[in-house]
Amino acid sequence: MVSVQPQRLLDIPLGLYVHWPWCVRKCPYCDFNSHRSPAVLPEDRYVDALLAELDRRAETVEGRTVESIFIGGGTPSLMSGEAVRRLMEGIRSRVDVAADAEVTLEANPGASDEAKFEAFRRAGVNRLSLGIQSFSDERLRAIGRIHDAARAREAVRAAGRVFENFNLDVMFALPGESVGELARELDEAVSSGATHLSFYQLTIEPGTAFAKRTPENLPDEDLTADMGEMVAEKLAAAGFEHYEVSGYARPGLRTRHNLIYWTFGDYLALGAGAHSKVTTASPEGELLIRREQRWASPAKYMEAVEAGDSGRFGTEAALTVDAEALPFEFMLNALRLTDGVEAKLFEVRTGLPLSVIEPTLVRLRREGLLVDDPSRIRTTPKGLAFLSDVQERFLETSE
Repeated sequence: MVSVQPQRLLDIPLGLYVHWPWCVRKCPYCDFNSHRSPAVLPEDRYVDALLAELDRRAETVEGRTVESIFIGGGTPSLMSGEAVRRLMEGIRSRVDVAADAEVTLEANPGASDEAKFEAFRRAGVNRLSLGIQSFSDERLRAIGRIHDAARAREAVRAAGRVFENFNLDVMFALPGESVGELARELDEAVSSGATHLSFYQLTIEPGTAFAKRTPENLPDEDLTADMGEMVAEKLAAAGFEHYEVSGYARPGLRTRHNLIYWTFGDYLALGAGAHSKVTTASPEGELLIRREQRWASPAKYMEAVEAGDSGRFGTEAALTVDAEALPFEFMLNALRLTDGVEAKLFEVRTGLPLSVIEPTLVRLRREGLLVDDPSRIRTTPKGLAFLSDVQERFLETSE
């Protein structure tokens, strides 16, 4: 292991993720920790639990500055503006948050309006991520969304009036979707004024309603590949930078929070089902990466936090990542970036010498899956097309 000095810990970027676990109803493709909203949301109690948890977690990042905050879900736009204000004030009073921190809140057209967006902005949110998914009534019905195309378009216009910086989540390869329909979706997304677009292929995840009953008329593998190429080509032509597998941004507006994930930075996480990654140093100066997962059930999470949970304080599972697992974990994130990362970042973030993965890097370069540049770790177009296979090659370092 490489000896770690305190300054090196301070150089690791730090984000804060806050999970809101409720939705109006769960979408059939969703595998995130989300639950149908009760008739009366326990909003105040849940915010109290989040801040009580942060009271206990803050010491793990003492002396470090939070560069981004992401309030995800679930459907965080179900929160009131007052709840978001109290949450943001509570966060800023407990940890050091950069004055220019990116603060994102996820919103759904079926659970928000312009008045809410304005309240979120006043509370300290400066970036909105809007879950449009499609501008087609037929496609929205096919994937079980609660909003229609008209509501989606109004939400986009409202977002543009309130926020200078906002993202649209849009899916492709939807049931019955054609290339022509996708082209129209792309044109509308580009003309929306959004500064960032996340275009995701619909995937059938285990444990979802779609996994139990797969929708009919899904595009086949070849058509899906053609759609993916169209997304990349049309967005590039419109001036968006394709910087991550599903991420496209106007110049200078790549999402800072997700870049922390992809560059293997740290993120403190609060809330039901939230996952955190925080780096510390051992007394011997070795890098220690700790992962934790909070209880997924909102009720169990709140009860555990309120009870003190015998020191676990809402944590269901925790582990220190073994050195053997670090190469794969690093590449699972870093190789999503189309520009890749500097090779030396592997040592900085994992505490392992680059020599641990050098034989795998050499083989992948020879096979044309990584760019032949020893100073960077970056996939070729072929490598990006077979990204999962490339990432899995780094499991070999533990064998």
